[in-house]
Amino acid sequence: MKELILGGARSGKSRHAEQRALLSGLEVVYVATAVAGDAEMAARIGSHRARRPESWLTVEEPLALAAGLEANAGSGRFVLVDCLTLWLSNLLAEGEDVFRCERQALLQVLPGLPGPVCLVSNEVGYGIVPVNPLARRFVDEAGWLHQELASRCDRVVWVAAGLPQLLKGAP
Repeated sequence: MKELILGGARSGKSRHAEQRALLSGLEVVYVATAVAGDAEMAARIGSHRARRPESWLTVEEPLALAAGLEANAGSGRFVLVDCLTLWLSNLLAEGEDVFRCERQALLQVLPGLPGPVCLVSNEVGYGIVPVNPLARRFVDEAGWLHQELASRCDRVVWVAAGLPQLLKGAP
């Protein structure tokens, strides 16, 4: 099963995904996309690491997500990707060719991956339209990516205030 979990910052989406992974009873591979570019991001990464069980395999993949998924997905594994919006930021910083190539690779590989894959992402399109052109592009690209992924996923969940709301798929 492929699952997309969306929500705002600090909505509880990562905790919900982690609970899904724990309840699966499978070996868990946590694919982390964040890069600690400053102290605040390093602290965020640290808090995520601290709450993960030691038995979980962590794979850091800030760019080549499709390749990382292909290398780590399996019928006896639950793969949790956190988070797609950080990955998207990384791609946009790398330039147009990398962005287009890696985005397309993810969309192509996802449906054929063996085992459960859970993708976590921030919904960023509910605020005002940003003044900055790069920020506007980021909001647009995130929205388009979420639509594409939602069409390819079996289950889509929206999390607000720690409460998961099923948008698509079986409970």
